[in-house]
Amino acid sequence: MIDRLQTLEDRYNKLNELLSDPEIVNDTKKLREYSKEQSDLSDVVQAYREYKDIDKQLKDAKEMLEEDLDDEMYEMTKEEIQELSTAKEELEEKMKILLLPKDPNDDKNVFIEIRGAAGGDEAALFAGDLYRMYSRYAENQGWKIEVMEAHTTGVGGYKEIIFMVNGNGAYSKLKFENGAHRVQRVPETESGGRIHTSTATVAVLPEAEEVEVEVHDKDIRVDTFASSGPGGQSVNTTMSAVRLTHIPTGIVVSIQDEKSQIKNKEKAMKVLRARIYDKFQQEAQAEYDETRKSAVGTGDRSERIRTYNFPQNRVTDHRIGLTIQKLDQILEGKLDEFVDALQVEEQAKKLEQIGE
Repeated sequence: MIDRLQTLEDRYNKLNELLSDPEIVNDTKKLREYSKEQSDLSDVVQAYREYKDIDKQLKDAKEMLEEDLDDEMYEMTKEEIQELSTAKEELEEKMKILLLPKDPNDDKNVFIEIRGAAGGDEAALFAGDLYRMYSRYAENQGWKIEVMEAHTTGVGGYKEIIFMVNGNGAYSKLKFENGAHRVQRVPETESGGRIHTSTATVAVLPEAEEVEVEVHDKDIRVDTFASSGPGGQSVNTTMSAVRLTHIPTGIVVSIQDEKSQIKNKEKAMKVLRARIYDKFQQEAQAEYDETRKSAVGTGDRSERIRTYNFPQNRVTDHRIGLTIQKLDQILEGKLDEFVDALQVEEQAKKLEQIGE
């Protein structure tokens, strides 16, 4: 591990030199590439430097014990050795985590698609609750949200809503939301006070750059049609809505949120590219899981991952068996306890794989 850490520190130092090179500074692509690489290495290099400093202090303190010390100095030195040894062990564990293979999508923006599933109007209302929850969470993180497409219902909520979350590390925190979310509550229309169970599905897709997914014009069928729903007379009478069909995969994206056909097509292309990228990733993951005979990662989207129980004010994540009695706060976007626990679980699985 130490050899690998030293190699990373050497690379970090080399990147410092490269980023000061006028030739690199004038090359936008290389400057961005090297800056990102340096940023990715900064945490592990900082931890390694701290580790080396503590290791030196520990060696010096152990050498002091061999000298002729008075009782008070001897005890102080022993205490220092204990503290430094604990700090060294903690740093070793931290560096193991920092050295784990990083998900290449972790730093990316994401598209989140929420759809009301089983439960009719209640499912649509719950989809609206989830959208609000993620909006609040994004706001707390300092991220920005852009709605790509929304289909509302007469009672409120959404049959479907697709939105983009722009922010550093958005995918690393939101990728665990993939799956079926279940709600248990008494609907406002239920006079008998019976608890109903409804579900909504959430799909989290990393934004795909053009260089990552090559989409040829010849592979896309473009259809335009008049928008429906709210938006004013012009929206409903002009052919502003766009439907893109990716012929090789059969993936279809329809966007009618904007009054401009051009803007709708731009949004649709972003979503299409993300869905194609996600499809390839899902296929690669399925092949990998079949080889290992165990699913590792965020789970299948048909899998029920979380239950939101209103009468008991609790939320349970079924993947890690974590129950939190703060449903009201969680729906206000306070998801950190779940996100932190799921990240720890992901790290533990990666450590297990390395040990196999």
